[in-house]
Amino acid sequence: MKSKNKFADRSTINAKDEWLTPPELIKSLGEFDLDPCSPINRPWDTAKHHFTELDDGLSKNWFGRVWCNPPYGTQTGKWLHALSNHGNGIALIFARTETRMFFDYIWDKADALYFIKGRLRFYNVDGTPGNNTAGAPSVLVAYGKNNIQSFEKCIFEGKLVIL
Repeated sequence: MKSKNKFADRSTINAKDEWLTPPELIKSLGEFDLDPCSPINRPWDTAKHHFTELDDGLSKNWFGRVWCNPPYGTQTGKWLHALSNHGNGIALIFARTETRMFFDYIWDKADALYFIKGRLRFYNVDGTPGNNTAGAPSVLVAYGKNNIQSFEKCIFEGKLVIL
């Protein structure tokens, strides 16, 4: 069954759209207070507090430093809009710099970008590494100048761009 993700290719064709960030990536970025789009069943914590799809994280009040690996595809922009309004956090998205979402919620609103070299290998919800790499390169997006320093500690090779 093909994923409904419009960015699907050979590595993202699957019966589900839920992929987890490599735990070592999150750990290298420091502690987060909230993950508003966390999986219901997660093999590791991504923040001190979690909202799942059952909580409807977009409708909740966000607080503290936020980690956001949003659902990819047509919903990604809604999460980036919320994070840009919140102003303190890091998002992990595909590096689709030509999209309207990128211009609307990153171009003039984010403080920095960290383009990860190559493609990430995301994890399955059971905590095992996925079989393939992501369908596109990834970028970390920092909102709030305090989050830029986290990119200097990122264990994944990449390039920091201050906006």
